[in-house]
Amino acid sequence: MSTDPRTVPPQTYPPQQAPPAAQSPAEAATDAAQLALPRLRVKGTLATAAVAVMVAQIANALPGSLNGEFQTTFNAAGSQLTLIAAAFMIPVVVFELTFGLLGDKLGHKKLVMGGSLLMAIGSLVCTLAPTVEAMWIGSALNGLGAGAIFPASLALVAAVTHDARARARGIAMWAGFLSVGAALSPLLGGTLASFGSWRGAYGTVAVLSVLTVILALLVAAEHKAAQGRKPDWWGQITFALGLILVLFGLVKGPEDGWGAPHVIFSFVAGIALLLAFVLIETRVESPLLDLRLFRNRGFTISSIVAVVGMFAFLGSLFSLSMWLGPVQHQNPMNIGLLFILLQGPTFVLVPLISRLLTRVAGRWMLTAGFLLMAAGALMASGLDVTNMSMTPFIAPALLLGVGFALTLSPMTAIALNTVPLHLAGMASATTNLLRDLGFALGPVLAGAVALSTAGASLGASLQTSTLPADQAGPANAIFQAGGPIALNSLPPGAPGSAAHELALQSLGNGFSDAFIVCAIAAAAAALLTLIGLHGVRDTHPAAEAFVDPLVESTQP
Repeated sequence: MSTDPRTVPPQTYPPQQAPPAAQSPAEAATDAAQLALPRLRVKGTLATAAVAVMVAQIANALPGSLNGEFQTTFNAAGSQLTLIAAAFMIPVVVFELTFGLLGDKLGHKKLVMGGSLLMAIGSLVCTLAPTVEAMWIGSALNGLGAGAIFPASLALVAAVTHDARARARGIAMWAGFLSVGAALSPLLGGTLASFGSWRGAYGTVAVLSVLTVILALLVAAEHKAAQGRKPDWWGQITFALGLILVLFGLVKGPEDGWGAPHVIFSFVAGIALLLAFVLIETRVESPLLDLRLFRNRGFTISSIVAVVGMFAFLGSLFSLSMWLGPVQHQNPMNIGLLFILLQGPTFVLVPLISRLLTRVAGRWMLTAGFLLMAAGALMASGLDVTNMSMTPFIAPALLLGVGFALTLSPMTAIALNTVPLHLAGMASATTNLLRDLGFALGPVLAGAVALSTAGASLGASLQTSTLPADQAGPANAIFQAGGPIALNSLPPGAPGSAAHELALQSLGNGFSDAFIVCAIAAAAAALLTLIGLHGVRDTHPAAEAFVDPLVESTQP
């Protein structure tokens, strides 16, 4: 999940309808009750939203600094580590739009509390996990909880702020706590891994999640927004299953073989389900994703670069975490400090980005941000895997972090402001979904590229190596069973450990290729933005009065 202060909760009316001019008596009474909330209740609701989203983001970012610890604890292969990160983001992506609708109908406070309880359970599962498979389950529960919290917490901010200035402050606070969570998470994971156990980091998240439930129960106000939309269950089912199957195939392909029956089945079945999803969305009365939005060039371009650009960023972050963790086995504290350079600029540069949005066309900000990300990933691709110094990582991390900060707000602003006013809510929800899809694809695709390259390279090296027989046999067996990560992690003196340097170099080559792919993706996003948005106005003629998307998206 991003720290974009202009993100709005996915609460929309059918795109073919404008917002109704009149409210029902029940809806009017609900709005009047919200306006009459005591000041202390308003502050309590804002505090609940801020704390909830911070805790969700801490859980989201934890694997970045702990992949090396996971590998050591569970003796995990590369694809198994990829699934820990992917298991969190997949539920966020596939249920994002439905959670917005459920919040409208059931209440956003209830959704925050339910999401926090799921995160408490998921984090407890991770704390006690005996196997890497248990980590997948815990991460998936955390992602499901966070997927409920992200839109519901922002909807609560919108519900208790009733003028532009108060809402701007509320959104800034929400985005700031999201950024704080992203910055605190690697420090929390690195500190506890260095001086205690990485499990304590997940235990801390479990405790914070329970405290969030208590806070919401005691001080937050409830908010619903009864709208005319109906659940699109068939769309939700086909989208969720299709995306999960395709991502599963991408994760398992590098180590199990792209021709393995279960990998081929995952791709074929997943693509068929996603095609069925598209067909359903063109026919259903209240679609989960209204495809007519993509007739708008500005929206289409911003949507494409949201997926491609966010893949480039998260793919680079995942590659860095794997390079420093399971490959080089760096101190988790060092990894945590480096990740502040990646996540910190988004928070530090919020005032500057806010001013730039009113003075510089979004097209130029996006182009500059993606180019900085491309430069950072390209610089990272030239790093020497045998160099254990952290200094060479500083410049690439800063370029990636600043580039990311420059792209978030204009990406959402273009998507919202280039469509007619009555489509802004659906456009926001769709942009959130596509951006988070890019986040989910990051570790999956980067891991697939890196591990495929490393596996091919190491396999060839072992065949031509001059290792003694008592080392060559175990090295080949371990490579076949667990891949390059397993061979690279053997302790000195263990059978097969003489192949450590071969495994290290192959992994360095693999993740260098992953960085190059991420750099190409970021450069492609920059080029597509520069050319595709040429001549596109920052504001649609029918959206000139569209000042605050939250006002529109939360109207019944």
